[in-house]
Amino acid sequence: MSTVVNPTGTAGVSVKAPPFGKFFLPGPTEVRHDVLYAMTQQMIGHRGRDVEDLMARVAPRLQQVFRTTRPVYTATSSATGLMEGGVRNAVRNRVLCLVNGSFSERFHKASVNSGIPADTLEVPFGQAHTPELLADALKGGKYDTVTIVHSETSTGVLNPIGDLARVAHESGDVVVIIDTVSSLAAGAVESDAWELDYVLSGSQKAIALPPGLAFCTANERVFERARATARRGLYFDLLEFDEYHRKNQTPNTPAVSLLYALDLQLDHIMAEGIEARWARHARMAEYTWQWAESRGLKVLAPAGYRSPGVTCILIPAGKAGSAVAAAMKAKGFVIATGYGALKDDMVRIGHMGEHTLGEVEEVLEALGDVMGR
Repeated sequence: MSTVVNPTGTAGVSVKAPPFGKFFLPGPTEVRHDVLYAMTQQMIGHRGRDVEDLMARVAPRLQQVFRTTRPVYTATSSATGLMEGGVRNAVRNRVLCLVNGSFSERFHKASVNSGIPADTLEVPFGQAHTPELLADALKGGKYDTVTIVHSETSTGVLNPIGDLARVAHESGDVVVIIDTVSSLAAGAVESDAWELDYVLSGSQKAIALPPGLAFCTANERVFERARATARRGLYFDLLEFDEYHRKNQTPNTPAVSLLYALDLQLDHIMAEGIEARWARHARMAEYTWQWAESRGLKVLAPAGYRSPGVTCILIPAGKAGSAVAAAMKAKGFVIATGYGALKDDMVRIGHMGEHTLGEVEEVLEALGDVMGR
């Protein structure tokens, strides 16, 4: 049942809080009510002690989420901004973009639009890149940077970023730029242990915040390149991020309300434990895969390469993804259609963030009714 709360204490000001556990888009995902209400706090100056204390609290917990001892930088933008920032700061001469879906294509667009020579290494939508394929593409030393999407939200495919990073490094002086937008805080991302040079993510998926914040971490190999390039730009200049991070600030005016939400949500993530959070997401994902396959439905991503945060289920002949999503909405659940050219070929279930296995069971029961399965 919906509840009405008054988070501000101001007479006549109230917020109707919908029931949790009905919204299964693969981003943005549902946000805890207390985290949403944290954003109603009053503004503070972004160059004052209050925001410095806030950023100082946030910093070590973001490092735990990214599994790194390096600084993690916070930007007020979508994750696409830090995709573009990654290539602008890190690429020396030419970048190879691994493309297996709509969001990995975005890396290539960001590179080309920034005037950076770029090529693609494509596999069919629904497939992953293998280390062998990448090793072959890197022969000859043509590329100094590789971009990879870990969890391709448009297809539900999980790329083996640890193995791909190892192959890239073995090929020479090559850095990897990794998009973990729908995998960070949902499954293992070991920034340090896997020697991931530049890792970026966004706030609105498994971290379970509203959209509007992006995060990244970079190693010294990337900083060396950033110091040598003239195309860092202004807003996503990695050197500026690092300079201001040392003062517990951001280079530009941050979205203070979202920082309040981040502070509280990181408390929740730390209380659960990052590895326990991975395990919860694994249970939700595995249940979804088993549910689909036991009813004769096909999961687009192959076994062994499936995202812990989003599953794409192909629609039987005679139905359309948009119609299934509309019927689910009539039952009170929000799920996603396919993405781009695959819009009506499948539906996407976002089992990420603060969702529980029980909630996943409930949405899939409704989906079974809609699909006659």
